[in-house]
Amino acid sequence: MTPLFVYITTSGPEEARKIGTALVEMRLAACVNILPPVESIYHWKGAIARETETVLIAKTRQDLFGRLSETVRSLHSYTNPCIVGLPIKEGSAEYLQWIADETASA
Repeated sequence: MTPLFVYITTSGPEEARKIGTALVEMRLAACVNILPPVESIYHWKGAIARETETVLIAKTRQDLFGRLSETVRSLHSYTNPCIVGLPIKEGSAEYLQWIADETASA
Protein backbone atom coordinates (compact mmCIF):
# COMPACT_ATOMS: atom_id res chain seq x y z
CA MET A 1 0.00 0.00 0.00
CA THR A 2 1.38 3.38 -1.00
CA PRO A 3 -0.08 6.14 1.18
CA LEU A 4 -0.91 9.42 -0.49
CA PHE A 5 -1.73 13.01 0.46
CA VAL A 6 -4.12 14.55 -2.04
CA TYR A 7 -4.06 18.35 -2.22
CA ILE A 8 -7.36 19.83 -3.43
CA THR A 9 -8.42 23.47 -3.73
CA THR A 10 -12.09 24.46 -3.48
CA SER A 11 -14.17 27.61 -3.82
CA GLY A 12 -14.73 27.89 -0.06
CA PRO A 13 -15.39 26.13 3.26
CA GLU A 14 -18.87 24.87 2.34
CA GLU A 15 -17.64 23.13 -0.81
CA ALA A 16 -14.61 21.81 1.09
CA ARG A 17 -16.84 20.27 3.78
CA LYS A 18 -19.15 18.74 1.17
CA ILE A 19 -16.29 17.11 -0.73
CA GLY A 20 -14.36 16.11 2.40
CA THR A 21 -17.39 14.49 4.00
CA ALA A 22 -18.15 12.50 0.85
CA LEU A 23 -14.57 11.23 0.57
CA VAL A 24 -14.54 10.03 4.19
CA GLU A 25 -18.06 8.55 4.02
CA MET A 26 -17.11 6.60 0.87
CA ARG A 27 -13.84 5.51 2.56
CA LEU A 28 -11.85 7.01 -0.29
CA ALA A 29 -9.95 8.96 2.38
CA ALA A 30 -9.19 8.05 5.98
CA CYS A 31 -9.14 11.72 6.96
CA VAL A 32 -9.52 15.11 5.31
CA ASN A 33 -8.06 18.32 6.70
CA ILE A 34 -9.71 21.60 5.74
CA LEU A 35 -7.25 24.48 5.91
CA PRO A 36 -8.09 28.15 6.42
CA PRO A 37 -8.62 30.31 3.36
CA VAL A 38 -5.65 30.85 1.10
CA GLU A 39 -5.11 33.41 -1.63
CA SER A 40 -4.38 31.88 -5.02
CA ILE A 41 -2.87 33.76 -7.95
CA TYR A 42 -2.84 31.99 -11.30
CA HIS A 43 -3.25 32.33 -15.07
CA TRP A 44 -6.77 31.54 -16.30
CA LYS A 45 -8.17 32.19 -19.77
CA GLY A 46 -5.45 34.67 -20.71
CA ALA A 47 -5.54 36.75 -17.53
CA ILE A 48 -4.13 36.70 -14.03
CA ALA A 49 -6.77 35.62 -11.53
CA ARG A 50 -6.76 36.16 -7.77
CA GLU A 51 -9.16 34.11 -5.66
CA THR A 52 -9.66 33.11 -2.06
CA GLU A 53 -9.85 29.33 -1.84
CA THR A 54 -10.10 26.64 0.80
CA VAL A 55 -7.64 23.73 0.71
CA LEU A 56 -8.37 20.09 1.49
CA ILE A 57 -5.69 17.52 2.22
CA ALA A 58 -7.01 13.97 1.97
CA LYS A 59 -5.08 11.01 3.36
CA THR A 60 -5.62 7.96 1.19
CA ARG A 61 -3.95 5.19 -0.82
CA GLN A 62 -2.41 5.63 -4.25
CA ASP A 63 -4.63 2.92 -5.73
CA LEU A 64 -7.73 4.96 -4.76
CA PHE A 65 -6.57 8.17 -6.45
CA GLY A 66 -8.59 7.62 -9.62
CA ARG A 67 -11.86 7.03 -7.77
CA LEU A 68 -11.14 9.87 -5.34
CA SER A 69 -10.39 12.24 -8.22
CA GLU A 70 -13.61 11.27 -10.05
CA THR A 71 -15.63 11.85 -6.88
CA VAL A 72 -14.04 15.26 -6.30
CA ARG A 73 -14.75 16.29 -9.91
CA SER A 74 -18.38 15.20 -9.64
CA LEU A 75 -18.91 17.39 -6.54
CA HIS A 76 -16.67 20.33 -7.46
CA SER A 77 -17.79 23.67 -8.87
CA TYR A 78 -14.58 24.29 -10.86
CA THR A 79 -14.11 23.29 -14.50
CA ASN A 80 -10.50 22.26 -13.81
CA PRO A 81 -10.02 21.68 -10.07
CA CYS A 82 -6.59 21.21 -8.52
CA ILE A 83 -6.40 17.55 -7.44
CA VAL A 84 -2.77 16.54 -6.90
CA GLY A 85 -1.49 13.33 -5.29
CA LEU A 86 1.73 13.44 -3.30
CA PRO A 87 3.23 10.16 -2.12
CA ILE A 88 3.97 9.87 1.58
CA LYS A 89 7.58 8.69 1.75
CA GLU A 90 7.83 8.36 5.53
CA GLY A 91 5.43 8.25 8.47
CA SER A 92 4.70 6.44 11.67
CA ALA A 93 3.84 2.81 10.97
CA GLU A 94 0.72 3.05 13.12
CA TYR A 95 -0.62 6.09 11.27
CA LEU A 96 0.07 4.65 7.84
CA GLN A 97 -1.64 1.41 8.88
CA TRP A 98 -4.63 3.45 10.07
CA ILE A 99 -4.93 5.03 6.60
CA ALA A 100 -4.84 1.54 5.07
CA ASP A 101 -7.42 0.20 7.52
CA GLU A 102 -9.85 3.09 7.14
CA THR A 103 -9.80 2.92 3.34
CA ALA A 104 -9.81 -0.87 3.05
CA SER A 105 -13.51 -1.17 2.25
CA ALA A 106 -13.52 1.53 -0.44
